[in-house]
Amino acid sequence: MIAEAIHKTNFDAVVLKDKEFALFRDLIYRIAGISMSPAKKPLVTSRLAKRLRHHDLNSYGEYFQMITSVNGEKELQVAVDLLTTNETHFFREPKHFDFLGKRVLSTRRPGKPLRIWSAACSSGEEPYSIAMQLDEALGNAPWEVVASDLSTRVLEKARTGLYSMERMMEIPPRYLSTYCLKGVGSQEGTLLINRRLRDKVRFMQHNLTEAPPKLGEFDVIFLRNVMIYFDQDTKRQVVSRLLSLLRPDGYFFIGHSETLNGVNDDVSLVQPAVYRKL
Repeated sequence: MIAEAIHKTNFDAVVLKDKEFALFRDLIYRIAGISMSPAKKPLVTSRLAKRLRHHDLNSYGEYFQMITSVNGEKELQVAVDLLTTNETHFFREPKHFDFLGKRVLSTRRPGKPLRIWSAACSSGEEPYSIAMQLDEALGNAPWEVVASDLSTRVLEKARTGLYSMERMMEIPPRYLSTYCLKGVGSQEGTLLINRRLRDKVRFMQHNLTEAPPKLGEFDVIFLRNVMIYFDQDTKRQVVSRLLSLLRPDGYFFIGHSETLNGVNDDVSLVQPAVYRKL
């Protein structure tokens, strides 16, 4: 027990050196287009520390060598998942959902499926929020929600539709009673998106810095609170790729702390953080 305690103490003292941080920073930029400032060093340290412990490694440099080795592909995906996962909420930025209801759903073209892409969907709260609103408003009319993310770990969570009961405060009561189930027994303290709604959301892995998959045209694309992690060139490339799949007059939603000024000229601002394709 003494030996184990000493080992753990020594491990907890492992420091992420500046040159090691630079290696991870450059790696994540190459893979995901995410620019990490020196202020992100504590985040990298905390999120990867568990992986050093798991593999009994003595430095972050050793871990970097592992994930970039010939046989390191599986662990590389774990590292990417840990370093690119961002916080999200149900019905985040409510004005967007107000706009979706009043300006998009009320003027949709009858007979054609309404298609929405939730890019960088994280653990699924955004696409399920969209799906609840579409199902309530459109009834039996056809609609589709596609949701994508780089992280396989958060996509696995999203597909289960299982969340902490703490999340219920974010969901309007009428949606809670219609689309959510309260966990009992071993699942107490959780809520589950009902299967009918889960089956109508299609989750897929996609790297925004790569060419978009052949998904057809969308009426609306959500890319919220993601571009703040990109440099200007990456923003231009990502937005251009996504807009190629947005129909003319379709809507493009971004985070309220973001802007497309200087990023793309093929859209016009409709209201804060909402653009329309020209």
